[in-house]
Amino acid sequence: MMSSYIRFPAPPLEGGAGNCFLQTISKGILHMKKKTVLSFAVLFSLALLLLLALSYKDEEESGTGLAAYRIVAHGMGSVNGHKYTNAFEAFVANYEAGTRMFETDLLLTSDGKLVARHEWTKNMSKELGQLDALPAHEQGKALSYEDFMNTPILDIYSPMDWDTVLDLLQHYPDAYIVTDIKKSGKAMAKEFEMLVEKTLERDPALLTRIVPQIYNRPMLEELNKIYAFPHVIYTLYDSPDSDEEVIEFIQKTNVDITMPVDRANAGFVGRLKDAGARVYVHTVNDMREIRRLHRLGVDGFYTDFVSENEVKTSGGLRRSLWPK
Repeated sequence: MMSSYIRFPAPPLEGGAGNCFLQTISKGILHMKKKTVLSFAVLFSLALLLLLALSYKDEEESGTGLAAYRIVAHGMGSVNGHKYTNAFEAFVANYEAGTRMFETDLLLTSDGKLVARHEWTKNMSKELGQLDALPAHEQGKALSYEDFMNTPILDIYSPMDWDTVLDLLQHYPDAYIVTDIKKSGKAMAKEFEMLVEKTLERDPALLTRIVPQIYNRPMLEELNKIYAFPHVIYTLYDSPDSDEEVIEFIQKTNVDITMPVDRANAGFVGRLKDAGARVYVHTVNDMREIRRLHRLGVDGFYTDFVSENEVKTSGGLRRSLWPK
């Protein structure tokens, strides 16, 4: 209505009436301009909010399965500030904080049972608050299964055997277990044979959510003789392999990679991702460092203290330049 009125004005009025009419028209035009600017600002703000929401949604849904998660809880993650526990309560606490990938240390007891323990050393028993609970002759060496399962961690937390880990996988169907079995040769084979046998007895589908770590290239062939896991992570922390050897291995086998922070540079990370690997680093407990490494293209982070929810609520991570 207003634009038509302005295009076809009424005949001018004489004297004060004419001036009053022009002032009214001027105010009307100014009011319209203000409303237009205001409307544009509102629309722009809504568009910006929508764009941010879609970006955040895209970040959350940038992958499925393993690719949906950034955080790997080292040793099941910390519980009340304590790390390396591999305890039942550590899993539950970190799961409730949004974490879905859990690295688990696995060792055999003195009587051949597979349990979640970082190492059989006196120092580890001290860190887990078990020195006073264990006889002197049992400190610094592998415990029996009964002693292990009946000795609380830090007086209140529950040790786990492999059956308990499988219980967790069944109860939490979106959780993944990354195994840390540092043995090689026959000792490694024995532990993985036991792991696979017990898992097959429980539910073969659980094997799709178990991700073995290997420590050298020949270990993959040994592992595949036992079971061909759909996902395998090659950890480079003790590997003598050159960058070229690692990349060639990825191209042949499709394994993923984890490595120490000091080996992660933009060039190597980029080449690993171009070869098809998902790239992790360990162990990172600082969000600023996580952001820096993500800008290099790193996909995931082994950590003692940072949760999946913290990554999201602290502003999230910018999308990588490489496809997932």
